[in-house]
Amino acid sequence: MINKRRQIELCAASALALGLALRIWFISHVARIAGDTLIYGDIAKNWLEHGVYGFSQSAAGPVPTLIRLPGYPLFLAFSFRLFGVEHYTAVMYVQVAIDLLTCLLVAALAGRLFGRRVGLAALWLAALCPFTASYVSAPLTETLSLACVALTFYGLERWRAAELGVNTWLWVTSAAMAYGVLLRPEQGLLAAAVIPAMFWAVLRSQSSTGSFIVRSLRPVVLAAVCVVLPLAPWTLRNWSTFHVFQPLAPRYATDPGETVPLGFQRWFRTWAIDFASTEDVYWNYNGASIDIADLPSRAFDSNDQYSRTEVLLHEYNETDNASPSLDTRFDSLAQERIHADPLRYYLALPIARLLNMAFRPRTEMFPIELEWWKWHEHPKQTAFATAYAALNMAYFILAGMGLWRWRRRGWGPSPLVAWSMIWFVVLRCALLLTLDNSEPRYTLELYPVILVWSAAVFARFKHGANSITL
Repeated sequence: MINKRRQIELCAASALALGLALRIWFISHVARIAGDTLIYGDIAKNWLEHGVYGFSQSAAGPVPTLIRLPGYPLFLAFSFRLFGVEHYTAVMYVQVAIDLLTCLLVAALAGRLFGRRVGLAALWLAALCPFTASYVSAPLTETLSLACVALTFYGLERWRAAELGVNTWLWVTSAAMAYGVLLRPEQGLLAAAVIPAMFWAVLRSQSSTGSFIVRSLRPVVLAAVCVVLPLAPWTLRNWSTFHVFQPLAPRYATDPGETVPLGFQRWFRTWAIDFASTEDVYWNYNGASIDIADLPSRAFDSNDQYSRTEVLLHEYNETDNASPSLDTRFDSLAQERIHADPLRYYLALPIARLLNMAFRPRTEMFPIELEWWKWHEHPKQTAFATAYAALNMAYFILAGMGLWRWRRRGWGPSPLVAWSMIWFVVLRCALLLTLDNSEPRYTLELYPVILVWSAAVFARFKHGANSITL
């Protein structure tokens, strides 16, 4: 028995050691400090040094902003206080520790659901997953968001096992959901999946009616309040500073008074699918030139549309600044294309963008060409990207197989976790169907669920299987 336990500990330690090495390799070779990282960092620095949640845009001092929620700037401010302002390498190593903890949470959850053997399989799958591991090398919200998802579902299972009452695991689960919302606004979908599942579990466990059931729902009400409560100071601050009701962050990441080029974005949605278009066109608008050669052929329904688009882009490129006149003309072009093929706009393209976000090679952290499929231009990059895409697909296939096996066994003792996971995936995919820009990182937060489902492939589903209790 002792030898068996030592073997299990050695196996788990080996997985964590290799996972640590993988994450250190990413920090050493593909660390990225740019874009959103600098936005979060500037907010954290001004918050820490000047007490202002804003940007260094004025000689008179920082300018307040509300375009980013305070969860990640709070984490950066804490890290800056410990390791020094703008010491992003230290932040990355803290993220390594958090991500390895996420791997342990995934393993612990899989172990409780399917047994110790599956828990070890989940640990290996999580520790060696390059897609989640790579984001420790970028000070962004992803690593912490993944931890919140994993901790939420693990806490939910522990809460169920503790008989659905007001206990430590209720507070752990609620805190994970609350902080997740403070990191990214769409993480409210996690609470939207879990809290109704908690409500259903409590009702299902009670046979009485009246006041007894009302009292038994107290844990669910407390969880919901805990998720919303941290947003109250943020909402009050935004009302006091900007005189707007903004409990989350604006969809288009703009401060009050800033113009949103809705016409351009609507036109972009009439043809955009891949991440290359997001980087070459969407992110460039209102700040950098756009080359019509970067637009795919599906962006034009006729030679006339091509000519009109070329004129619009030429006018824009003269200043690289958006204008109301340009936006109106882009909107007119968008209306014409939508009217010509509404199914393309409302159904085919959103689904295509979602599939691109899920199955595109997750090479955004590597110095690899956006048009990775052009073998004749960069064969080595194409080969690597293809292999990376195949590995990503393998995780999804394993997850589908594991979910199918789990369902065939009737979800075991924990349909609560099963259905909350499924509902989380459904809600997140439904949200992604509404986005303009395709980015693979938007589907990354599905990976804690994918890893648990993938590990279920190795389950024996025998009665009385040992469970891991990390």
